[in-house]
Amino acid sequence: MSQEQSNSSQLAITAENVHLSYRSMVPVATRNQKSSSPSVKRKGRVEHFEALHGISFEIKRGEIVGLVGRNGSGKSTLLRVLAGIFEPDSGSVDLHGSTVSLLALGVGFLKELSGRENIYLSAMLLGFTKQEIDAQIDEIIAFSELGDFIEKPVRTYSSGMNSKLGFAITAILKTDIVLVDEVLSVGDAKFKKKSFNKMMELISDQSRTVVIVSHDAKTIRQLCSTVVWLHDGDIRMVGPTAEVMDAYSAFMDE
Repeated sequence: MSQEQSNSSQLAITAENVHLSYRSMVPVATRNQKSSSPSVKRKGRVEHFEALHGISFEIKRGEIVGLVGRNGSGKSTLLRVLAGIFEPDSGSVDLHGSTVSLLALGVGFLKELSGRENIYLSAMLLGFTKQEIDAQIDEIIAFSELGDFIEKPVRTYSSGMNSKLGFAITAILKTDIVLVDEVLSVGDAKFKKKSFNKMMELISDQSRTVVIVSHDAKTIRQLCSTVVWLHDGDIRMVGPTAEVMDAYSAFMDE
């Protein structure tokens, strides 16, 4: 094996010059000739907002990485690109053959299906067989603490219940890469503690790679070895957790 092949085998994620823009239709107000009041046309102009400006980084297998930045910096967008939900306009993401799951509110559930049905659907989309899901579904349901609600449509769930179900699926059906978007801070105190302990268990597996988005500095400092700081769609700093978090905290205090 060459040095280049050896280095590649140690990587879980490689992002190269990733650009992504959102497109939105902005209504254009026009003035009615017979009235002094403005009216809004049905169609308007298309505006482009570039959320990610050429993002490049590498994450090694088994690394626990925190992703920080103020609201609107591109953190959640980047996680969805890594998960394959969003396709970048240009650039590339290489997961080096790894399986990946995204744990985020409002992602991956069909509202009219029950919690149980969504477990099967989500797990099959992650590449698990029905037999593998059957063997672990009781553990997933027990971890979620949803009780009889597991048979009810997800549209009847609160945000906390959605979070519990999503976390249970990700925690029990283990993928090579776990992407976590803010859900560690959702739910009651008991579930938060259980989720944190389960995340620590996942992290203890040195073959698993975890990327965590959180505004909780304590969580990032406690769990992560490396931090990526995003600012307005650009990488502002990458490095050891203490170093980056100290700089980020000073920036936020300005």
